[in-house]
Amino acid sequence: MGQPADVLRFDQVELRRWRVDDIEALHRAITESRDHLLPWMPFAATHDRKQGEGFLSHCEEQWASGEAYNYAIISGGVVIGSCGLHRRIGPGGLDIGYWLHHAWTGRGLATMAAAALVQAGRELAGIDRIEIHHDEANPAGGAVARRLAFSEVERVRVPDGPEAPGETGVLVVWRLQIRADTNQRVHGISELT
Repeated sequence: MGQPADVLRFDQVELRRWRVDDIEALHRAITESRDHLLPWMPFAATHDRKQGEGFLSHCEEQWASGEAYNYAIISGGVVIGSCGLHRRIGPGGLDIGYWLHHAWTGRGLATMAAAALVQAGRELAGIDRIEIHHDEANPAGGAVARRLAFSEVERVRVPDGPEAPGETGVLVVWRLQIRADTNQRVHGISELT
């Protein structure tokens, strides 16, 4: 199965595997950005220190099992968000999730973080596709996918409806097909550097 590296770099971002001692940085990034995150991230409404500690502990469990690989997004030596590769879309697939501190948006940093995850994901054995999912009311999620040459493949109504106040309950699915038997660079990523 293999695992990605604990540290990934792409342009202006460094992704570092979350550790339990990152609680202060995680808590700061979420609490300072609560209003920015609330429309899209259900955890933002109830986040507290205990929830953050649970998240970091869960990250370690998921990494060990190969279920997910979650990273702190760092720029200029500061934790500015979170991202991860997740095995929740079936065999051969990974999906990418990400969020940024409000003060760091609009600089292409989410795209750089996602590009680093694509590079790492395509090196894992048996991966033939990587996806980005976002609610249709969140165009920034689609902008990241578009910049990395993902293709929109479907829109799906979420059975349980919206989870966060800004959501419509319609999930947009973007996909990047990867030939699992090659090591060629993914189209779109090299253009960012």
